Amino acid sequence: MKTALNRPFVFLLVALVCAPLTLVHAADTKALSPDQIRAVAEAAIETFDTPGIAIGVVQGGKVRFVGGFGQRDREHARPVDEDTLFRIASTTKAFTSAALAVLVDEGRLHWDDRVIDYLPGFRMSDPWVTREFTIRDLLTHRSGLGRGAGDLMLWPEPSGFSRQEIIFNLRYLKPVTSFRSRYAYDNLLYIVAGEVVARTSGTSYENFVQTRILDPLGMGCFAGQIAKQDLRNVAIPYGLIEDKIQPIPRNQISGAITASQPAGGLVCNARGMATWMLTQLNGGKGPNGTRIFSKRQRNEMWKSQTILRVSSLERKLDNTHFKTYALGWRKDDVHGHEVISHTGTLSGMQAYVTLVPELDNLGIVILNNGSNYGARNAVMQSILGAYMGQPERDWVDFYKQRQLAAAQRKQAQKKTKGWQGSGTVLRPLGDYAGLYKDPWFGLVDISRRKKGLRFTAHKSVNLKGWLEPFDQNTFIVRWDDRGFGADAYARFETDFKGNIAGLTMRLVDPDADFSFDFQDLNFTRIDD
Repeated sequence: MKTALNRPFVFLLVALVCAPLTLVHAADTKALSPDQIRAVAEAAIETFDTPGIAIGVVQGGKVRFVGGFGQRDREHARPVDEDTLFRIASTTKAFTSAALAVLVDEGRLHWDDRVIDYLPGFRMSDPWVTREFTIRDLLTHRSGLGRGAGDLMLWPEPSGFSRQEIIFNLRYLKPVTSFRSRYAYDNLLYIVAGEVVARTSGTSYENFVQTRILDPLGMGCFAGQIAKQDLRNVAIPYGLIEDKIQPIPRNQISGAITASQPAGGLVCNARGMATWMLTQLNGGKGPNGTRIFSKRQRNEMWKSQTILRVSSLERKLDNTHFKTYALGWRKDDVHGHEVISHTGTLSGMQAYVTLVPELDNLGIVILNNGSNYGARNAVMQSILGAYMGQPERDWVDFYKQRQLAAAQRKQAQKKTKGWQGSGTVLRPLGDYAGLYKDPWFGLVDISRRKKGLRFTAHKSVNLKGWLEPFDQNTFIVRWDDRGFGADAYARFETDFKGNIAGLTMRLVDPDADFSFDFQDLNFTRIDD
């Protein structure tokens, strides 16, 4: 992270190219003024190396603010505005929940119906869990699987796995807790939920969300294929790669449908997300008068389902006493107010949606095309804190200092706790070469090349890299795409005769994206 001089954000004016703002002045005097919103957004852009940010604020059934700051495309200095399209990542999950709510309203399914009644081929590893698994369970992160289990079938994109293959392979993922006992964030079960929508409605998940939610509300957002003429105002994702902010091509908005669509694939802009927030806050009825789902189902989607841990930081900053997961939403209390929210994170694209019904139906959305969470958090805390009447605070500097302290701690831990390898392995490199198979991830080829050993996944086409000798029978896989930030240990296992028989993996950096779930892989050598 690059750092900037500490300056109070309410006075900071950064010379960035910005689009005109569309706004309605809020009657609530506690709200930040447009100039204050601009200042905090520009401070976040500078401090956290985020190219651009789009912001929407609604309250009292009206759009109070919508606008963009910074750049959607650094190379060509193209500005972000209220119509710039971003990938909204996991804030998509609320749309998947809403699609199911529409079908519940129509009596075509019920939240507590069994998944196998709609998808007979659905299987978890435990037959009893398979039989008891409900549609509600698909949305609540309490399946018993580990955090991000199987995400390597979705990311890095493009994924070589079809949705049918992903659903079939769920049976091979081993639980780490008992069913419904503990929260562990997952994405694969939202893919299953999307297929329930498709099977029940008789059309694709993408078409259903587009024609039953996005288009009727006039959101100007996309659930599936995007025509070329609609790709003129899109944000390019950026991240820190080799100590330099660079585009991340694999996560660009291409207009193509991905396997991950129901979990995190929707594309939207600040203006459209403002409409979405107004619809949620108005009990399923859009600002144009179109009803998408009933207030009863809106309340069901907001109802707590799974208990989450409240961190000491959340208690300190937000006076939070409880935190839960609902159906595609998180729910907690912040300074005495019930808050419905969700974040979304892809490399180079981030989103944050917050709804506070008790504050005259307040809604705030932050979209950005960077990879540093400090930008969205600082802007959200600044705007939300003002509406809640909290003392003024420089949240940009708060997150900057927090990240600097975390980086220093991590550097110190590397010196004292790091696994120091010898840089050599026990056997000739050719002994490790071969074809390896994992039950759900499929085949990986470890081939002997002139330069060394090469790792090539058959299905996940972007997972390619060189194996760097580390120690004993362990290598470090250095991925060709340096934007992953997820180099992995590859440890080869031997059988009783001392022959190489298998391969296990785990992340070198434990703080890397949990969707690189290498720890769930267990390869068996299948060549002679």
